[in-house]
Amino acid sequence: MKNEMEYVTLNTGAKMPMEGFGVFQVTDYEVCKQSVLNAIKTGYRLFDTAAVYGNEKALGDAVKEAIDSGIVTREELFITSKLWVQDMDYESAKKGIERSLENLGLEYLDLYLLHQALRDYFGAYRAMEEAHKAGKLKAIGTSNFYPNILTNFCETVDVKPAVNQIELHPYFTQEDALETMKYYGVIPEAWAPLGGGRYQPFENEMLKEIAATHGKTVGQVMLRWNTQRGVVVIPKSTHKERIEENFDIWDFTLTEEEMKKISSMDMGYGDSRTKHFDPEFVRGVLKVKIHD
Repeated sequence: MKNEMEYVTLNTGAKMPMEGFGVFQVTDYEVCKQSVLNAIKTGYRLFDTAAVYGNEKALGDAVKEAIDSGIVTREELFITSKLWVQDMDYESAKKGIERSLENLGLEYLDLYLLHQALRDYFGAYRAMEEAHKAGKLKAIGTSNFYPNILTNFCETVDVKPAVNQIELHPYFTQEDALETMKYYGVIPEAWAPLGGGRYQPFENEMLKEIAATHGKTVGQVMLRWNTQRGVVVIPKSTHKERIEENFDIWDFTLTEEEMKKISSMDMGYGDSRTKHFDPEFVRGVLKVKIHD
């Protein structure tokens, strides 16, 4: 089997790689820049950041260096950022979009997402729709929208979201969320596809057994499980060897029985990281400021 990246087609017609590189919590400028450069050299073409991560500039500088040195062209890359809650209204969103483009040093973004379904996200999305029509945002979408919220959103907005980025891994499979996204033609994208440093999956005997069967690691099995469900994954690492390992998932296929075994690990919402049904969590998110 050839070790080739697979792609999904967005509702815009654009092709999006099914595996990308995330930079959540990589706040050191040099570490972030070098990690992105290592990822580009490894073959990653999808990169995911956000205004609240504080590293748009580092990612943008890495992209510029890679393009200037001839490693990759801008057209080969698929770059995503997200609008923070602080800018969730029409006027603030217009400024937030420009701020992200400036930080990244780009004329356009391939995908731009509402980071949370909080404050006036409908007003913010109108600004995103305008930027989409102007060509500044090639595709627009959402992040952390649960099925009930996404349904109301898709039934209301003019431009259907192309992507909904949510927590998706074997311990939180979110089958209902996938069904809702399929209904509206929204592509699911997984943050924390390896569990986000929780659950200790690398100690799980069943996952280790499946990995050994394929001559792969537990991490590779977890990533492949999601992509076989039609989910885009954006694993994060600052270690060159792990960056390369995470990318090497396209030369094997999990059986239907293995897929079911992995899915049976689901623990549901109970231990999820984004507690949008918890008022305390929501109030905490609303307090996070990223600029004056």
